Amino acid sequence: MPEISKKQHAVLITGASGGFGLEYARQIEPQGYRLILHGRDKPRLQMTLDSLKHPERHSLLLADLNMKDGISTLLEALKDETLVGLVNNAGFGIWGSFEKTGIVPQIDVIKTDLKAPIEIAHALLPVLLKNNGFIINVSSLAGEAPLPYMSTYAAAKAGLTFWSEALRTELAGKLRVVTLAPGPSPTGFREVSGMPPGPGSFFRTPIPLIVAASLATLHSGGGFCVPGWRHKLLFTLQKITPRAIALQLMKNHLQP
Repeated sequence: MPEISKKQHAVLITGASGGFGLEYARQIEPQGYRLILHGRDKPRLQMTLDSLKHPERHSLLLADLNMKDGISTLLEALKDETLVGLVNNAGFGIWGSFEKTGIVPQIDVIKTDLKAPIEIAHALLPVLLKNNGFIINVSSLAGEAPLPYMSTYAAAKAGLTFWSEALRTELAGKLRVVTLAPGPSPTGFREVSGMPPGPGSFFRTPIPLIVAASLATLHSGGGFCVPGWRHKLLFTLQKITPRAIALQLMKNHLQP
């Protein structure tokens, strides 16, 4: 990507306190953008900022996207910004039996992983279109098939992928949109979701490779991005395996 001459041009990265969000900050910063790093954990967000080469150029934005005024707080803080990019990265999952898991965290998954990116993108679309900008929506291969014991997460990611791909098609030639659909990666998702420790996955792919693949897709004009050969292999297996067999395999793998 060419160096950006106007450093006031900003990119918002949601969920920037770790995982993909941290890596997006590290890989986007050298392109000359000013970064707006969103999260709800100030100490961890500060760690992201401190890890960058030019922390003085960037800013933090604290907002809980699940709170009643969370998204409005975020949008109010952005009203005077010249945004050229949005990375919809904030998200989490809940592992366990749907029957035995409280409804509040299940609905919070839908709010954070699906409702928030749609609402934020809709509000910021006018300025992104005006500035010939871009959107990267961080979805998941979990959205390509039903997942027993992670049913709400898979449903949210399926919705995010379908919405993102439809948006990309609608805005072709006007705005670059990337739908990133990674598989297993060492982001800390397992710990946050409550899943117990398990053996390393053959399909696990490094975070820097995943983020770099999505940015390469962005630079080529946008598109649907399954990063790395391991994730591409998993994606292919998802498509060719009959659903009944896939459901049983995933049940056996994820069952508490």
